[in-house]
Amino acid sequence: MGSPIVLGIESSCDETGAGLVRDGKLLGHAVASSMDDHARFGGVVPEIAARAHVHAFNPVVRQALDQAGLRLSDIGAVAVTTGPGLSGALQVGLAGAKGIAYALDVPLYGVHHLAGHVAADTLEHGPLPDPCMVLIVSGGHTSLLLVRDLARDPIVHLGDTLDDAAGECFDKVARVFGLPYPGGPAIDRAARDGDPRAVAFPRPLTGPRDDPYAFSFSGLKTAAARWAEGHAGRELPVADGAASLQEAVADVLTRKAVAACAEYGVGTLVVVGGVAANSRVRSLAEERCRAAGVTLRVPPLRLCTDNGAMIAAVGDLLVRAGAQPAPLNMSIDPSAPLEYAALHPLAAGAAVAVR
Repeated sequence: MGSPIVLGIESSCDETGAGLVRDGKLLGHAVASSMDDHARFGGVVPEIAARAHVHAFNPVVRQALDQAGLRLSDIGAVAVTTGPGLSGALQVGLAGAKGIAYALDVPLYGVHHLAGHVAADTLEHGPLPDPCMVLIVSGGHTSLLLVRDLARDPIVHLGDTLDDAAGECFDKVARVFGLPYPGGPAIDRAARDGDPRAVAFPRPLTGPRDDPYAFSFSGLKTAAARWAEGHAGRELPVADGAASLQEAVADVLTRKAVAACAEYGVGTLVVVGGVAANSRVRSLAEERCRAAGVTLRVPPLRLCTDNGAMIAAVGDLLVRAGAQPAPLNMSIDPSAPLEYAALHPLAAGAAVAVR
């Protein structure tokens, strides 16, 4: 008999996700998004997101089970995102996960949201090489990580964003350009008809004296806004601006990631997170990895954005590694740093990562 079936629950932002994984294989998953409810506000409204999670939780779990041809009683462990994320949204997912785990009398595991993005790739390409380089790019996070055994070892940060994340830069510039929310996909679509060399946007933190693996996109965001302001009274060439912005972001991300692979002697780069769905980030990463002799792994588009399958994937790794389940008083940590894949914050507020 194999490992238990792990139910993963994700509710850190505006997607309610449930996924089922056993022995590294995805059995079924479902996602409900409240993105349309936030679009008119130009960003996620925490109260609306939390309310949407309450309504979507049970249907999403049922859809995942139906897709896998399973019953609730088939679940042998539950994994849930405990941070980082929106406090109210995380609370809904944790409450639901605790209820299922308690009713079924199965172990519960708290999972770091970003570790979930890393594990998402294993559902498509198998176990992660030890070591591997991981570039996480999303609306709230941009990090370059050295990862060994995801379930057991500490995650080494080579560099993180000092201000805006890459996805946040896309969202804010899209609004300036008059494009809809979410900004990342809108920028990608607009860029198809533009010239990536039309605007000489800066490449932040790529000078010889800069931290080689830190990121900063606030200045790029400002440069794009100033460029748009310079067209006041004239038609804004949105396609050229979008293509040039996208090229700058992709250039910085991939340049630093491939350089880190060379410096640390790592042969595999894994690019994950919502911005990993960006067409130029993917194509430039492929081009540069090929030239450097580095194997590139990127999850399929459906697993790049937030989903429960990625949380189940971490839970499955933890179960098979013999990790200690979460304590009964596990709470959330909305600003949890990424140190270990397992994240079991205590109700009193002290975050405890299982080693």
